[in-house]
Amino acid sequence: MNKFRWFLLLGMLTLLAGYISLRLVEASRAAPAATISGMIEDEHGMPVSGATVRIQATANSTLSASDGTFTLGGLNEGQAVTVSAWKDLYYCAKVEEVIPPTSDLILELGLYQTNDNPEYEWLPPTGHESCYSCKVGVTQIWLDNDLHGRSGNNARFFSLYNGTDITGTVSLAPGYKLDFPGTAGNCATCHAPGAALDAPFSTDMNLLSSLDQNFGIHCDFCHKVADVYLNPATDLPYNNAPGVISMDVRRPFPGERFQLFFGTFDDDNVPEEDTYLPLIERSQWCAPCHQFSFWGTPIYQSYKEWLDSSYPEAGIECQTCHMPSDGVLTNVAPGFGGVERDPLTIHAHTMPGAASEALLQETVAMTMTTGVIGDSLVVTVTLKNTGAGHHVPTDHPGRHMILAVAAVDQMGQPLVQVEGSIIPFWGGEQAGWPGIAYAKVLRDALSGDFPVVSYWKQAFIQSDNRLPALASDTTVYKFLLPVTGGELTISANLFFRRNFQADMDARGWEEADILMEQAAALINSPPIWVSYFALVHR
Repeated sequence: MNKFRWFLLLGMLTLLAGYISLRLVEASRAAPAATISGMIEDEHGMPVSGATVRIQATANSTLSASDGTFTLGGLNEGQAVTVSAWKDLYYCAKVEEVIPPTSDLILELGLYQTNDNPEYEWLPPTGHESCYSCKVGVTQIWLDNDLHGRSGNNARFFSLYNGTDITGTVSLAPGYKLDFPGTAGNCATCHAPGAALDAPFSTDMNLLSSLDQNFGIHCDFCHKVADVYLNPATDLPYNNAPGVISMDVRRPFPGERFQLFFGTFDDDNVPEEDTYLPLIERSQWCAPCHQFSFWGTPIYQSYKEWLDSSYPEAGIECQTCHMPSDGVLTNVAPGFGGVERDPLTIHAHTMPGAASEALLQETVAMTMTTGVIGDSLVVTVTLKNTGAGHHVPTDHPGRHMILAVAAVDQMGQPLVQVEGSIIPFWGGEQAGWPGIAYAKVLRDALSGDFPVVSYWKQAFIQSDNRLPALASDTTVYKFLLPVTGGELTISANLFFRRNFQADMDARGWEEADILMEQAAALINSPPIWVSYFALVHR
């Protein structure tokens, strides 16, 4: 009996092994086995090593060998594909309708220019022969969403630049042009870099061309930044080199190679115009305009705040949050040579920032706990920066958050606060309420006034309690319970405010606060003598 079972088991194992072997043979026959091989050469016919060779719009890629040769496998015999090639400092290249198996394919890579042409005329985002002419979808997304494109006509900016109200008609200090009449300042190096490229310290923001005024930091400029100049010892921009001064821009020479666009695809579909720039997907590319000090006081610091966080090690870049895929766009130039791609590989040009309610509401997490101790209600609120790779808020020193805490009795009357912080005098209508404000507060060096946003004059940091990346802050508030007890309503609301209320009121900025987080609780409070008796006899 035992021998029978043994032979039966052995037979079953033999059959199973045969079945598995058969399936493996069938799978090997079904798997794509054709290859494409060839050579990557430069314009002089010399081999190019280390080039990325790819089946366009797929993850099937390889690197060319030291002798320029390459092989791509896993292809379906007879099924035509497009093969692309790219290497740093070269334009993309491609060959269409390649039918595997093929062993003699040659792709030629051409170097792009290493210098800049000051005579070049920027392409407009819209109109004839513009970005919109072939990249309709992605350009429209940019036009509808990205505030970089409105930096040349932002009324709030000009009210600070010129020292006026929001309409530009009423003069009131402070303002850069009031404080430094007859000068242009360096504002254009970031707000109008296409105009400031050749005159960084003499480009007056009031005298921009129609292109720079209407489209600010426009498409053609951004896609011609080949590199940024950072101090290798600190990975930060050099002092006194804001914006475009810290950028290597390559405007092309008509008649030679007319165009040069840097982008995020190493298999771009327009050879001898487009190339891949890995830097454009890294935070360093943003550093020149998001890292600068004035008079030695750090003002715009979001890049360094990110650099000092754990986000770089985790591979989370500025573009991760500020240029995410919309999950919908699959072709950046449909009908004009564009190819279908995985939407997750396409950066939507929405650029959500401080004006984005959705982004702000994903930035900070809030928890609130309540409890009764003796004759007091204790409210504890914890805020944590869970979603920003930099401080919250960041960059412009007028930006701040206000946490307003309230506790009211069943008649709607506020309870008396006996412990905990209150919102400072500059907190607008919430000033003096239970709560706290989070801000980098500047103090004018001459007058001593604070808070100020006139960082173009010498100013010092009066205080800074903003939330760094992944940091948390807990505040505790104590209120007297009502003598008669009853139902109590407790709430905590976190607001984002673009500028200090007094300055906004003076300039006529009608910018509503954005509610970032909120919490609420209801508790039943016993009469005060009951709470006291319980505390004494605990």
